Amino acid sequence: MTRRIEYGHLMHNAMRSLIRTVLTDVAESGLPGEHHFFITIDTQHPEVQIADWLRQRYPEEITVVMQHWFDNLEVREDSFSVTLNFGDMPEPLFIPFDSIITFVDPSVEFGLRFEGHSDEDEDLDDDLEEAPMLEEVEPAPDGPAEVVSLDSFRK
Repeated sequence: MTRRIEYGHLMHNAMRSLIRTVLTDVAESGLPGEHHFFITIDTQHPEVQIADWLRQRYPEEITVVMQHWFDNLEVREDSFSVTLNFGDMPEPLFIPFDSIITFVDPSVEFGLRFEGHSDEDEDLDDDLEEAPMLEEVEPAPDGPAEVVSLDSFRK
């Protein structure tokens, strides 16, 4: 077996750490300014704890908003809990960080999306291992840099 650097796993850990840091600050000091969060959660994750009626209404995923009213925000190493208001019904939620699909703060146009690992991703990894390496990269002459989407290299 060949040892590999798992960049995807490392990046997800770094992104979860960023969310943990932000939520810890909010738990201690409240939401600053116009900041607010849209957090999409995988409701099928085995450790997610939400009311049965929420799970029935949102069997795959739910997007919750932390903005004007939230209570009891408690942040742990691998999860957080918070009470949110759903139509004047306060509901406690327990959310593991690895159940988060997206984390967005639209007030500053910031967002994170966690991609799942599928067979297609594994095929891409295999293709990258077999791809020839570029020996030299020429800098662009004059003008703006070109942004290339990695999706254009997928099969």
